[in-house]
Amino acid sequence: MGEDAAKVGKVAKGPDMRVTVCGVELASPVIAASGTFGYGVEFEEILSFERIGAFVTKGLSREAMAGNPTPRIIETASGMMNAIGLQNMGVKAFVEGKMPRLREIAGAVVIANVFGFTVEDCLEVIRVLNDAPGISLYELNASCPNTAHGGMVFGTDPTLLGNLVGKCAKLAARPVVVKLSPNVTSIALMARTAAGAGAQGLSLVNTFLSMAIDPETRRPRIANVTAGLSGPGIKPIAVRMVYEAAQAVRIPILGMGGILNASDAVEFMLAGATAVQVGTASYADPRAVENIANGLRRWCEKHSVGKVSSLTGGVVL
Repeated sequence: MGEDAAKVGKVAKGPDMRVTVCGVELASPVIAASGTFGYGVEFEEILSFERIGAFVTKGLSREAMAGNPTPRIIETASGMMNAIGLQNMGVKAFVEGKMPRLREIAGAVVIANVFGFTVEDCLEVIRVLNDAPGISLYELNASCPNTAHGGMVFGTDPTLLGNLVGKCAKLAARPVVVKLSPNVTSIALMARTAAGAGAQGLSLVNTFLSMAIDPETRRPRIANVTAGLSGPGIKPIAVRMVYEAAQAVRIPILGMGGILNASDAVEFMLAGATAVQVGTASYADPRAVENIANGLRRWCEKHSVGKVSSLTGGVVL
């Protein structure tokens, strides 16, 4: 075979985009965040699951929840506020109605988001999910108020957080990634608490507690009064928190908070994230997760990065 013919037959090998999170290998470090990707099946005709790392389901509760009254979403100068109220069909309906199809979708890596208002609520959700094949990881939402302790948010109190994570991690049949609240004084303390209690990974940051008032009516713009702030406006704070958490623990971190493009994803990885989650961007572009995953591959090619995993913690100080 001539030299030219050999070149034609040789396929150029691109960067290795695989990352491993809690023992689960992902084809890409770009993941669709909870609450912005439905139950996954809604995106089957929109993007290729084989080109993204995974997706996180809507938060799943013990029983179905209707969520908060409207208005519950508003746009901000650089993002959005939402108080959906964790509306969902309930864990049993998800397992029976959505998982059969998800198991058939090529490349679909399912991360089930778990929440509850008591520890027992979360444990019951995990019990149901444990019996459902096809789920790779659990993401435990620690940003819910604990009704057994006066409404204090699990993720803002180290004692409550440690108790929740410890019991859930012990029961879970899959690795537990704990989604931390950013509404704390020390994210490093909460990261260490979760890791020490048995968390095998962390995801951060969740939305920031916020409020908006209409000057004309003098009423809150959100029916729930307060809401979670997300979008590019929170990114610099989120990057700082991911960096601080990564300095505090040695478990995988899924970074999120205002990611709109590949450069944003790289920024979070350099701060210490093993993978990233894309949320608010999917409202403007339903294919944002795949587009960012493709963009990250091109970024790696342009910058001669052979393995995307080498970016993690690579910030130069």
